[in-house]
Amino acid sequence: MKPHTQILNIVVGSKNPVKVNAAQQVFTEFFLQHEIKCVGIDAPSQVPDQPIGEEQTRIGAQNRVTYAKQLQQADFYVAMEGGAAQFSYGPATFAYVVIANRNQQSVGRSSNLPLPQVLYNALLNGEELGDVMDNAFNTHNIKQQGGAIGLLTNDHATRQSTYTQALTLAMAPFLHPELYAKEV
Repeated sequence: MKPHTQILNIVVGSKNPVKVNAAQQVFTEFFLQHEIKCVGIDAPSQVPDQPIGEEQTRIGAQNRVTYAKQLQQADFYVAMEGGAAQFSYGPATFAYVVIANRNQQSVGRSSNLPLPQVLYNALLNGEELGDVMDNAFNTHNIKQQGGAIGLLTNDHATRQSTYTQALTLAMAPFLHPELYAKEV
């Protein structure tokens, strides 16, 4: 650490290394003059292990941030929640992200990854996407690695790259708070 380098403490509402690493990467890129200390904690989502639908998925991320804010002092709180839904064009998986500090909060969402209907049906029967993917591709604990995204895109995208993009976009209100505070 350089002398007089300001430390930014980031609490991530999960101990999953993919989520913690995504948050570490994003905050490091935005705050080049700071030392980033990113810690993952077990934060309950209070939604099913495999959220179905956009609302349930967003609420899971929000609940993780709310819990983290009550538990620990930090400069920023971050949560990512992966979910799946049946859209008019077919099933897909996606993630919601929530970033908060003491003054404001931002909600973001990743892009969709189309899911094979047979895999989505397994989710509707109560299975988690990571387990479904492990069974389909004969992998182990893929959700703490490249995830369904890595498997289905042949590693051209990964779970972490998707979280990183969603978190990057969700940082906008913190970069320009004066614009986001304006009433229409």
